[in-house]
Amino acid sequence: MNHVIQELLRSRVYFVLATLLLTYIFWWSGVNKIWDFSAAKREMAHFGLEPQALFAVLTITVQLLGSWLIISASRLAWLGALMLSVFTLSTIPLAHRFWEMQGLEAFLEQALVQDHLSVIGGLAVAAALAHAYRQARQ
Repeated sequence: MNHVIQELLRSRVYFVLATLLLTYIFWWSGVNKIWDFSAAKREMAHFGLEPQALFAVLTITVQLLGSWLIISASRLAWLGALMLSVFTLSTIPLAHRFWEMQGLEAFLEQALVQDHLSVIGGLAVAAALAHAYRQARQ
């Protein structure tokens, strides 16, 4: 049984599935922004980002490219993790200003920030695993 688990953990399929799940919040958001670019521009306007179209394109690019670099276990997986981490950190002062809120709203936004920090940790682990996976294949 131990051998089966070790093989599973080393398999490319397992890595791809795990990183697809880890990056889901990013690549799905990017795909949705492409499908409804008008909504993507409204989202940028909501957060005061101008020009809206440019910020929407940049967001889509970071979300999709960063996810792909990690999922593909590219030599640049670290860059994908960094891109998505910086993006995730930047959403905190833009969208999750819990320190300006009260009660349940503040609590829920703070919980989202904590989730964001955990995702950043997961991205760092995925970059390290992508590096280890590539090294093991060589």
